Amino acid sequence: MNAVGMAPWWVRVLRIGFAALGLVALICGPIHDHGSFGYSLDNHFSYFTIQSNILGVIVLLVGALLDPIDQRWQLVRGAGTLYLVIAGIVYAVLLAHIHAGTEQPWADDVLHRIMPIAMIADWAPVPVAIRVNGPLIAGWLAYPVAYSAYTLFQGVFVEWYPYPFIDPRCQGYVSMTIGLVVLVVASALLAGAVAALGDLSSRWRGADE
Repeated sequence: MNAVGMAPWWVRVLRIGFAALGLVALICGPIHDHGSFGYSLDNHFSYFTIQSNILGVIVLLVGALLDPIDQRWQLVRGAGTLYLVIAGIVYAVLLAHIHAGTEQPWADDVLHRIMPIAMIADWAPVPVAIRVNGPLIAGWLAYPVAYSAYTLFQGVFVEWYPYPFIDPRCQGYVSMTIGLVVLVVASALLAGAVAALGDLSSRWRGADE
């Protein structure tokens, strides 16, 4: 199997276009908020949404320029897709009504809505034979779990948490822990769905050929 794929030119153009849109949204946040009272660049890049969008932009750019098809890269693509889907769903369910890291509505829309849809749209049609199993889901969830643990640990010292649902000061540790467990379970189901979607696409493509 070749190390480089053969995605159509229009797919590569779309990847570049959405990567550029995501990059502009990522850059405009710090530019817009720089100098504002209480603004911190470190805090800005502590948001899961920002980190997952950075990964999403990288995945789209690499896909546009190189289009690797080896399985390790597909695992990275799947992880980037999953993290942005998680960010989009959490935003829609828990955060859409509050300030979430940027004061620009269009940037919120790009980072929380458009980019997750773009990643799913890029992932779904491409045949990716990734078996849904425990190690795969655990590997994909390692980063969100580590992010949550680090955020809790850091918050004790800096007295700042990026999201209210991961802030024990707002709800207490018991309520917060229950919420995080529910979120992990939901994320595991999403991880299985993303992997199954890629595998299903592979089976369909194989049947067509």
